[in-house]
Amino acid sequence: MRKLFSLLVCTLAAVSLSAQTVDKATVTSNADAAAKAATDLKKVDTGDKTWKFDGSLGLNAAATGLVNWAAGGKNNVNGIAYVKLHLLYHKDAIAWETNFDTDFGMTWIDQDEDALQKSSDNIKLATKFGWEFKENWYLTALAGFQSQYALGRDYVTGYNNPISKWLAPSYTDISVGIDWKKSYKGADFSVYLSPIAGRISTAYVSEAWNKKYNEEYAKETGDNTYDFRTALQEKYGTYTYDYDENTGENTKVLRDFRAELGLSFKGAIAYTYKDFKVSTTLALFTPYQGKGYNVREMWLKENLGLNWTDSGNYFEYSNNNRYFGHFDVDWDVAMSYQFLKCLQVTLQTSLKYYNGTLIANHEGVQSERVQFKGVIGLGVGYSF
Repeated sequence: MRKLFSLLVCTLAAVSLSAQTVDKATVTSNADAAAKAATDLKKVDTGDKTWKFDGSLGLNAAATGLVNWAAGGKNNVNGIAYVKLHLLYHKDAIAWETNFDTDFGMTWIDQDEDALQKSSDNIKLATKFGWEFKENWYLTALAGFQSQYALGRDYVTGYNNPISKWLAPSYTDISVGIDWKKSYKGADFSVYLSPIAGRISTAYVSEAWNKKYNEEYAKETGDNTYDFRTALQEKYGTYTYDYDENTGENTKVLRDFRAELGLSFKGAIAYTYKDFKVSTTLALFTPYQGKGYNVREMWLKENLGLNWTDSGNYFEYSNNNRYFGHFDVDWDVAMSYQFLKCLQVTLQTSLKYYNGTLIANHEGVQSERVQFKGVIGLGVGYSF
């Protein structure tokens, strides 16, 4: 009996020991799996994401009040609202990036006429889709659009003539090229070059708008010969020349838009350090157009026997100083520093030079000129 009892106890002990061994191995295996899952989850939460969305928005405002101020001046209040958005999709060899920048500002001046004046008005949308064929090198398609929201006027003494509006001007760019992109120590670099770049510049004025501002101009100045549409198309260079084979002369034709094929370049740098952000972009465009003749038309006619001009398209010779080697320039710089969670100091500058765009000086003489805008602001802002 004692031997049977001893055998039973030994058997139970062995089973218990085996069970403990199995349970320990199972627990160890499960623990390793849980640790790996936690590590993988942590990588997903803190590592590279397929979608990245960031940006900033805010309102800058300032006011000046004067009472018996000997040096002169006028009471004024001004404000600018701005939005900057950036969306990036990056997975495997595909990268798709979109930027949207816009601002609008008004100034109130304590005076009898034109007390409310526009101080800033800008819309910029750009998107590019790239396929990485080699490390940091992308075959890329790019599209961009620039314009404004509201009517712009030339604020001078007397009648303030309208000089711009929605789609007058506007610039639409579509191109295919090579993009080099790299991130280094918190900075993102991009250099894009396209030998196949199209640009459409518009100065579109509807019949209703043309009639309205023709009547306004006649009422204010007594001049019934002014044409609002013609003035904007002359100002922004949306005209071409039709060649008359009988006379051998070019006849100027004003159009709602001008389309060009050319060479484009775009470089960009963006850097973020804690609450400080700075970015700059430089964009250049020059059309494949000769001085005095159209290179594209000559090649098509000589090599393919095609007379491009007869098709009535908009890719025709124009002598508004737009030919190969003359570059349109867009250079933007933006800086911002956020403090106290909701306040921002911002600095934005924009330099432009567009061949064929005429700007009047104080004496009323129109010519191509460098355009520059600088805005320093302190206001409520939020970055994310």
